[in-house]
Amino acid sequence: MSVEVITTISPTTNEPILTRNGVSAAELEDLPRLAAEAFRTWRGTSMTDRQIIIRKFLKLLGDKKDELAEELTVQMGRPIAYTGVEVTTAIKRAEYLVKVSEDALKDTEGEHEKGFKRFIRKVPVGPVLIIFPWNYPYLTLINSLIPALLSGNTVILKPSPQTPTIVEQVSKLFAEAGLPAGVVQYFHCGSPLMIESLVRNPAVSHVCFTGSVAGGLAVQKTAADRVVNVGLELGGKDPAYVRGDVDIEWAAAEIVDGSIFNSGQSCCAIERVYVDEQIYDSFIKAAQKVLRGYKVGDPLSKETQIGPVISKRSKETIDAHIKDALDKGARDATPENPTFSNLPQNGNFVKPTLLVDVNHSMTVMTEETFGPVISVMKVKSDEEAVSLMNDSEFGLTASIWTKDIDKGYQLAEQVEAGTVFVNRADFPSPDLAWTGWKNSGKGVTLSRFGFGQFVKLKSFHLKDYPK
Repeated sequence: MSVEVITTISPTTNEPILTRNGVSAAELEDLPRLAAEAFRTWRGTSMTDRQIIIRKFLKLLGDKKDELAEELTVQMGRPIAYTGVEVTTAIKRAEYLVKVSEDALKDTEGEHEKGFKRFIRKVPVGPVLIIFPWNYPYLTLINSLIPALLSGNTVILKPSPQTPTIVEQVSKLFAEAGLPAGVVQYFHCGSPLMIESLVRNPAVSHVCFTGSVAGGLAVQKTAADRVVNVGLELGGKDPAYVRGDVDIEWAAAEIVDGSIFNSGQSCCAIERVYVDEQIYDSFIKAAQKVLRGYKVGDPLSKETQIGPVISKRSKETIDAHIKDALDKGARDATPENPTFSNLPQNGNFVKPTLLVDVNHSMTVMTEETFGPVISVMKVKSDEEAVSLMNDSEFGLTASIWTKDIDKGYQLAEQVEAGTVFVNRADFPSPDLAWTGWKNSGKGVTLSRFGFGQFVKLKSFHLKDYPK
């Protein structure tokens, strides 16, 4: 059987830019075997030694920031002005996880009783399979990789075919940092059957998947043949509610950025905007003003703010969502902008689009668009806004924009999402649990709670020997 050849297509030009060989059946069998062998020694290393290696790795990662940033821009199309920020943010996120790891993984003492010692220990689960996406590859990888290693597990990485060099860089830098062989491995793969084979392998003790709902359900279904946990970070259709008391121009600038940064290709991008009817028209004008200042174009130009979306298929989906909305009565309120009307012809460029007069009969308000589209709907009250925010199969993040912080907090308590922001959006904070409700996923990454999926509990019950 021939080995699969995987080709990475540039979203900027739609031309091939990289090829990688897939994994053979024999190599696929070796991955979990080697991970299991490495686990036997890595699990016995001290927390201090694990932290030292990871800190060295993070230092090396920072030293290569510029090179890694250019790779990201070329492979997935985010403008070069921002890709380096992902690397530095990933480092800061990992540093926090290192800082709290000892406390998060410490023993939990039982009730005191003379003649007895009882405690609960968090022990590593074993080899972990991490399947992660292209849109924020360093950030989504760090979410699982760092706590998995700190907990004493070994890891097998499966990157997106769109950003194949991420795992190669990470593996190389960990080796330079002194990580023992076999603790971090990777493979390139485009075949679902290969991934299914690894998910079913009894040596794999835990699976982390970040990506689409369909992809996550497929992994969960495959894993159902075994008693193995699966952590899922899936899609979103994240809402924002703009109350009538805000500084309109400030809120518009923040929401436009939260909607179309990274060409809208973020699971926690703002995809639905509900605006108090009293400021609706003013908000639309303010959003138009913001959009007039945006520049779409070559992502390798430092002036570019919006690059292409990832693929022709993605562009087609975005265009279909916009057409459906317009066909059902929405209006395209996108302002004139010379870079919007003169998009590069060869890549998957989509103009940032401002849709008004939308409603929940439209696909753009119910299904994940994953593109630079700002859909704005008028609401009459806080109650109507919260009801509409919760009217979704997704529940990753949501945001409320108001000068009245107490009211914002009260409304946040009613919103069905794993993270609710007030006067902020699109910012996974490392000290908070990153978790999806509804079809946005299950399990937790980040914070002290993010270590939970990488350990199993073992109770120790010791009684003094009778004298």
